[in-house]
Amino acid sequence: MKKIEAIIKPFKLDEVKAALAELGVQGMTITEVEGCGRRTGRTEIFHGSTHTVDFLPRIKIETVLSDTQADLGVQAIMKAARTGKIGDGKIFVSTIAEAHRIRTGELDEAAV
Repeated sequence: MKKIEAIIKPFKLDEVKAALAELGVQGMTITEVEGCGRRTGRTEIFHGSTHTVDFLPRIKIETVLSDTQADLGVQAIMKAARTGKIGDGKIFVSTIAEAHRIRTGELDEAAV
């Protein structure tokens, strides 16, 4: 099993969710996050004072997929989230050793 964590622009969330749903992905966790990368923040003027906003709003999507479905999931996210501009985001893939469903006690892929 693979855990896919994708950091994307907020306005791309619906497209990414739809792309994953087409693959049959049923479970995912969505978190509103802020972060910075190579792209620096922006300068804003608030009540006459200049402030630098270092962290930009992003959405973090987490899902766990079978090994066979993980590559398709990554490709779907990349296609749906891409704008071709700086700051499109990142995708991280890691191996999951075990998964347990608390309610039923199911293990690994049956738990996902």
